[in-house]
Amino acid sequence: MSDVRSGAVTLKGNPVDLAGAALEAGGAAPDYSLQSNGLEEVSLASSEGKTRIIATVPSLDTGVCHEETHKFNQAAGELDGVEVLVVSMDLPFGQKRWCGAEGVENVQTLSAHRCTRFGEDYGVLIKGGPLERCLARAVFVVGSDGSLKHVEYVSEITEHPNYDAALAAAK
Repeated sequence: MSDVRSGAVTLKGNPVDLAGAALEAGGAAPDYSLQSNGLEEVSLASSEGKTRIIATVPSLDTGVCHEETHKFNQAAGELDGVEVLVVSMDLPFGQKRWCGAEGVENVQTLSAHRCTRFGEDYGVLIKGGPLERCLARAVFVVGSDGSLKHVEYVSEITEHPNYDAALAAAK
């Protein structure tokens, strides 16, 4: 695993420190325990046997995160055997409100608010600065066997991920 804290991720051009090591394609996806917007516990095993796209975002209430979740919601409706998860530190109640107001039904929003372990294990937990304790923008495609098929840490948090690459890896 390589270290993503080397200034490879920025926020408006300023380096961001991230906790945890960067994951790489080919490795095993770390297990997790996150909370759904229905307050249920969700783990990697919850969708065992499916391909998963896990998108981490700072907050659904920001412009790029809003657009990204809508793009993945649209794509998810056209992908068989693929589950799309959008993970943030937003509270489950806020995620539920946002999904209802936006008509987002094809992705599952998950909250990492209870513990920083998910952010650390996936190398996306922001340490310090204005987004401290939020998650950096990244996309992980986990195959049905639990291995990472695609990993992208978006170098500038205010920019979009490479949707085409993530969707291609999921097919």
